[in-house]
Amino acid sequence: MNVPEELKYTKTHEWIRIEGETATIGITEYAQSELGDIVYVDLPEPGRAVQAGQTFGSIESVKTVSDLYAPADGEIVEVNEALQGQPELVNTDPYGQGWLVKISLASEPADLLDAAAYAETIQG
Repeated sequence: MNVPEELKYTKTHEWIRIEGETATIGITEYAQSELGDIVYVDLPEPGRAVQAGQTFGSIESVKTVSDLYAPADGEIVEVNEALQGQPELVNTDPYGQGWLVKISLASEPADLLDAAAYAETIQG
């Protein structure tokens, strides 16, 4: 299972890439493999505030619908519009073209896992 070292992770299987004041958020390869084929992604409009640990959207697969949880406090500044027409990008490239949202960080995120700690949680 691919767990990129440069990312941080949540126990609910989201990843976050922090670049200055902005963070890109997506779901992990493990999460997309557990969900199966992604058929729809429901994301918020830019401008919406998000809080760490709170739901910011949902992702629907052929198996189930799952909530998406924010790994940090901030404001949505961009959503991945490509997912509206190609939700399967989450399956084929979860750490690249399958990203979900970008937020402007309100504060430094806490309680995130590094790659090694996240890898341990999915192996158990």
